[in-house]
Amino acid sequence: MNSYLQMITMLLVFVVVLAATYFFTKWMAGFQREKTSTGNIEVIETARISTTKYIQIVRIGSKYMAIAVGKDEVTSLGEISREDLIIREDKPEDNLNFKDILDRIKGEIKK
Repeated sequence: MNSYLQMITMLLVFVVVLAATYFFTKWMAGFQREKTSTGNIEVIETARISTTKYIQIVRIGSKYMAIAVGKDEVTSLGEISREDLIIREDKPEDNLNFKDILDRIKGEIKK
């Protein structure tokens, strides 16, 4: 009987730690989003060129710029007009929660 009680206690502790981790991660994501979304600088899109090099489109004030970002340097590639950008709207698939993704995988496995 004592071993069952220990197992239930450990399972309960595990669930509490898992829940605390989940809520802390959600809170931290919201906190970081608030910090990065305010102001005049916003990263619109990022594309990886190699393991340490990226091209980013950033909005600075009302201007859009293309920049190359490396490990130790940032290089301006030029200004981009807003009309040249293809602004993608968030697709509903981009905002799926874990349960929806798991259900989709289960459906594909059953096929």
